[in-house]
Amino acid sequence: MKEKKPRAGASPRQEHAGSETAAPPTHFIREIINEHNKAGKFGGKVATRFPPEPNGYLHIGHAKSICLNFGLAQEYGGTCNLRFDDTNPTKEEQEYIDSIENDVRWLGFDWEDRLYFASDYFEQMYLWAEKLITKGKAYVCDCSPDEVREWRGTLTKPGQPCVHRERGREASLDLFRRMRAGEFPDGARTLRAEIDMTSGNINMRDPVIYRILHAPHPHAGDAWCIYPMYDYAHPLEDAIENITHSICTLEFEDHRPFYDWVIDELELPEPHPQQIEFARLNLTHTLMSKRKLLELVKAGLVIGWDDPRMPTISGLRRRGYTPEAIRDFSERIGVAKRDSMVDIALLEHCLREDLNRRARRVMAVLRPLKVVLENYRDGQVEEFDVPNNPEDPAAGTRKVPFSKVLYVERDDFRESPPPKFYRLYPGNEVRLRSAYFITCKEVVKDADSNVVELRCTYDRSTRGGSAPDGRRPKATLHWVSANHALEAEARLYDHLLTVPDPDAAGEGKDWKWFLNPGSLETLRGCRVEATLAGARPGDRFQFERLGYFCVDPDSAAGKPVFNRTVTLRDSWAKIEQKQKG
Repeated sequence: MKEKKPRAGASPRQEHAGSETAAPPTHFIREIINEHNKAGKFGGKVATRFPPEPNGYLHIGHAKSICLNFGLAQEYGGTCNLRFDDTNPTKEEQEYIDSIENDVRWLGFDWEDRLYFASDYFEQMYLWAEKLITKGKAYVCDCSPDEVREWRGTLTKPGQPCVHRERGREASLDLFRRMRAGEFPDGARTLRAEIDMTSGNINMRDPVIYRILHAPHPHAGDAWCIYPMYDYAHPLEDAIENITHSICTLEFEDHRPFYDWVIDELELPEPHPQQIEFARLNLTHTLMSKRKLLELVKAGLVIGWDDPRMPTISGLRRRGYTPEAIRDFSERIGVAKRDSMVDIALLEHCLREDLNRRARRVMAVLRPLKVVLENYRDGQVEEFDVPNNPEDPAAGTRKVPFSKVLYVERDDFRESPPPKFYRLYPGNEVRLRSAYFITCKEVVKDADSNVVELRCTYDRSTRGGSAPDGRRPKATLHWVSANHALEAEARLYDHLLTVPDPDAAGEGKDWKWFLNPGSLETLRGCRVEATLAGARPGDRFQFERLGYFCVDPDSAAGKPVFNRTVTLRDSWAKIEQKQKG
């Protein structure tokens, strides 16, 4: 029977639920779309877009927006465009464009032939700006940025028009054309919309819609030296592309009146796109600002945008996250109208649920302690059949070699054990996973009194991990054969920040004060199963009892490097269990 492939955008829960999967939970955006469809506003059409600015790498917050925009389009049988809002060439790079395309594809979405750039519309936007000038709805202003801010007023004080507001249409049109021709230096003049300097919404107090910027553009090259502001370009792009539902984050709510003003004043065809705002994702222990993430990269505090500690999609991918887990997380957190903080434990819980089904189990020892089985014959090697994934019987088994000299985890031994410590200590018996019972007989130390070796015996009657007399050790340890294990490096990652929310815990301190100095621990000299010799970058595994790990691109032939994706401990599952109880 041919295996059914998961559809793009479907969560793991939906795929495993099969035909009994319930309809996705409703939220206010779905309700708006349903009302539009009922009224026939857009002829039943749903056209969305994901419009990133190519000024950095996308992060988990953008992933929520990607899943929402593409997901709604799929759900309603519509389309979703990928559009780059590339209106600021001084901060935009081709590297960012390439990374964004890669991230959207990796998440499982396809824009087909609908890849657009704001810069593709610059000529039309310019002509529309001239139309606003001839209508008396825009004028060229010579004020400096500081003067514009000063005359704009405050939330409690109305703004005042500058003298250039009375410049006249012909004069403004002439100056605007000369701005385009490159006659003036950066910042010398701007084009401003003429609206209402006393408006209660500061965004309507004659906002700047064009500025002079002599800078090459990553997509348009040197064709332009004036560039539209985002608030002016955004509604025009939506109108050109016949977007029906322009879904934005909540900070654009106060910008919506200007969005509508631009489309209305230019008398663009009905029906106009409708801007809808939703709350952005705020995640505990995580930075959700591209500006701050760029600071980390430039300061060398991380190895790059794809550092596994970064919340960027590329960083999460390198750490071992799956697109299915991120889509599931995006579905679970829902869509709200108010900002809130989501516990990162939920994201990790979604990842564990997904990896638990798909990740192959292997044994690895991160902090090796040598174990010599005194009563095991020299040179003898056995093989044990070990399940690859108990959650997936179809995953089969693998053969793991066993010999006289083994490695176990150093933390699994105590010379003087504390209460309720059931693992290795002098005189205690434990089970080795799928192998034998062993008993610690002697502790070998070096000149500095460090434990370097354990002398143990094994019970040959317990082959496979069970005893004929029914006795059951209270601890089962993972292990590797010393002569067969592969040496590896393990990178243990923790949260990027030491506090859930640096803004709330600020106490006047810069956000960098809360960077976690223990966010990365590198372990060298680890030992892993020889079956991992052929593992490739991106392959994911569960190291038994230790967590989920992913092969890092830094790996070399015979020298794998593993990133810890997430621990086995699931605090969110405990929270859910308490809530249900």
